[in-house]
Amino acid sequence: MRARRSGALTGRVRAPGDKSISHRALILGLLAVGETRIEGLLEGEDVLATGRAAEALGATVERLSAGRWRVFGVGVGGLKNPSGTLDFGNAGTGSRLMMGVVGGASVEATFDGDASLRSRPMRRILDPLEQMGAKVVASAEGGRVPLTLRGPNRAIPITYETPAPSAQIKSAVLLAGLNAPGVTTVIEREATRDHTERMLRAFGADVTVEQHGEHGRVIRLVGEPELKGTEISVPADPSSAAFPLVAALVTPGSEITIEGVMTNPLRTGLVKTLIEMGADITLSDVHEVGGEEVADLVVRASALSGVDVPPERAPTMIDEYPVLAVAASFAAGETRMRGLHELRVKESDRLAAVHAGLLACGVEARIEGDDLIVTGRGAVPGGGPAVATHLDHRIAMSFLVMGLASEKPVAIDDAGMITTSFPDFSPLMRGLGAAIEPVDGVGAQP
Repeated sequence: MRARRSGALTGRVRAPGDKSISHRALILGLLAVGETRIEGLLEGEDVLATGRAAEALGATVERLSAGRWRVFGVGVGGLKNPSGTLDFGNAGTGSRLMMGVVGGASVEATFDGDASLRSRPMRRILDPLEQMGAKVVASAEGGRVPLTLRGPNRAIPITYETPAPSAQIKSAVLLAGLNAPGVTTVIEREATRDHTERMLRAFGADVTVEQHGEHGRVIRLVGEPELKGTEISVPADPSSAAFPLVAALVTPGSEITIEGVMTNPLRTGLVKTLIEMGADITLSDVHEVGGEEVADLVVRASALSGVDVPPERAPTMIDEYPVLAVAASFAAGETRMRGLHELRVKESDRLAAVHAGLLACGVEARIEGDDLIVTGRGAVPGGGPAVATHLDHRIAMSFLVMGLASEKPVAIDDAGMITTSFPDFSPLMRGLGAAIEPVDGVGAQP
């Protein structure tokens, strides 16, 4: 795919349903008794893989219409052994959370995925699960997929301090703790997105959260609840909304509205940072949907300035750093993004991939330890060879956004994986006026 300089972007759009909540809705629907109805489910490849895994473990999963699904669950103790491998494709969140489900239940399952998923570390998930009684029967080198995990007859409740700020680690432990007698406790030194805790309560679990230090939290879950099916409304994904948002900020004359975006404070680090940079972003029609605050974001093209992004903000915007780096490229002055170690274990080594992409597009950037420093000149040359996406959907979309305002077009080497999180990315962006097109018909989005 290739993006070239566009005219002003205008219009109203709605980003796809939040991926984090979509995964969790299907998983907790599996673990609940009765029917769970889901509105606004993200129908990307990652989420669909989680739905297939829920079916393999015993749930009935049905699509009613676009974005409307229902799940008939089997209860916390009712999982069955899947007849085949659970193939999660590119879905890191789905695979890691489902490891928590299997690791706390008396079933055995084999997990696998695409080349990207096979390269990602799973040991950080497996370590606490083994403490809870799970056994890794077989795995690729370093605890990677393909791996086979066998849960205990009854999980052991533990107190676990996460070694890194990761909602996936926290969620895996809590999901395993559902099948443990007593209280499972997770300690976070830095608070991460809290969708699992919120949704567990919605399904009837006893979950408490307390402040821990300046930035952390302690989460306690009472095990062996009877979760009951419920109705879940999935708000628009702030991580997906980030792409049209930044595109409008850097494309002169633009004004767009992105409807119904989740504004959970543990997910709004990008908006906070962009406003600090001088972005004209207004929140309107603020209301609550399914226990999450949402708002329409009105975004106008803005002159941005470089800022220092503190490391404690990373958990609230961990998926948005690639597109923030694009915004920083058009800003005036230096933007330092601190404490990005977690970017090294995403779909790709995002820190290295973003840095390489910036250099390929003529942007001055460097890495110091776990910090990414971008020196913006107010304009981006663009051109150059196609940016290597490394099978990473967020790298792909970020550099297509860059091409909309760069002096020369920006191409990416592969757009196929964009469907994992944002199936309608290209038509949505073109509807706003963005010049995004396939190159020789390769990688075209529907």
